[in-house]
Amino acid sequence: DFIRPDYGADDILVLQFTSGSTSEPKGVVLPNHVVAANLDAIIEAAEVDIDTDVMVSWLPLYHDMGLIGFCILPMSAGIDLVLAAPQDFLASPGRWMEWISTYGGTATGGPNFSWVLAARGLRRYGPDLDLSSLRIGLNGAEPIDPESVRALIAAGERHGFPPGAVFPAFGMAEVAIAGSFPVPMSGLHTDIVDRERLEHEHVAVPVDPDHPAAREIVVLGRPVPGLEFRVADQETGEVLAERKVGELQIRGTSVTPGYYRRDDDNRELFDGDWLKTGDLAYLVDGQMVMCGRIKDVIIVGGRNVYPQDIERAVGEIEGIRAGNVIAFGSPGRNRKEQIVVVAETRVESEFEDIRMAVNEKSIEAVGVPCREVVLVKAGTLPKTSSGKLQRALCRDQYREQQLEIIEGPDGDA
Repeated sequence: DFIRPDYGADDILVLQFTSGSTSEPKGVVLPNHVVAANLDAIIEAAEVDIDTDVMVSWLPLYHDMGLIGFCILPMSAGIDLVLAAPQDFLASPGRWMEWISTYGGTATGGPNFSWVLAARGLRRYGPDLDLSSLRIGLNGAEPIDPESVRALIAAGERHGFPPGAVFPAFGMAEVAIAGSFPVPMSGLHTDIVDRERLEHEHVAVPVDPDHPAAREIVVLGRPVPGLEFRVADQETGEVLAERKVGELQIRGTSVTPGYYRRDDDNRELFDGDWLKTGDLAYLVDGQMVMCGRIKDVIIVGGRNVYPQDIERAVGEIEGIRAGNVIAFGSPGRNRKEQIVVVAETRVESEFEDIRMAVNEKSIEAVGVPCREVVLVKAGTLPKTSSGKLQRALCRDQYREQQLEIIEGPDGDA
């Protein structure tokens, strides 16, 4: 017979460590009531059907998306789960799509890079691969590239991949996992804004797609039930109107009480009962649009330059490994921030041509040239255990000359 353990709502269920993408990992305290509230929110917002849904996951169980979203949720609610090991996916990303087809998967998820790999793998499959059962293909945990999402939709078309199943979402350990979700089967929605006004004036002004300064950003849906969002000025704390960029703040039923044994950090974490996320974002019709991490922003001549814009553009260059590019700011001779790009490549020659192409892509993407382009060996860029780029650590390695730089035939780096 089942004997209920002696536990309470406020007892800690999980100490979920942050990814460490911008700072040292910290243990997020997740009591029973916080996780339970977030699980209820996911079920409601994702319109989960316990009787018919089949969840498919290869995500590591030490990561919050894998542990809470794709393990604790199906276990606690009684949802069918197909669970694979991360190394099985990484060894052959196409297997992910095979599992969805074989088991009739209706819900799955992964970071943007995993969907890029899946899209490439789909080209090798014939008509027997059936993805028509999928209704939620969650994309989260890192910046979402709308072009890679469109490539996925195009690659999956002949396999019945429903375009509406694209599910761009926002989450973080400090809210257990789920922060904002779109309406299921509503697909990809983006906001096209004036990049120059976004960077200079911190306001998201809509423009036509063919505008010379157009920047397309993915819309990440509304707060899940039990959570509220607001955007506040970083300096004054003033709550900002829609389309004004500031720090995203969250309060509600599934917000952590704080970091484990980090009193100093906890005093900085909250503004009253609002959790300060450290993310720059804005709201549009109640939906959230993410611009980037505050600590990652490169300030050049009073502009907020977002590194992911440079990284995405540089990743398109032949010879550069897409998804393995890091841009950051470093003081120049006049102590003003200048852009440094570190990129992985397997090319063993034509380094100068690649560097020139990187510089041109930076100018094209943000209107600013690079101070330096550093080419490193494949697989050496610092990443978190969940695959996120570690910009801060890469910047430190650059300053301390610890990067594994590829040398040209003449011995020059």
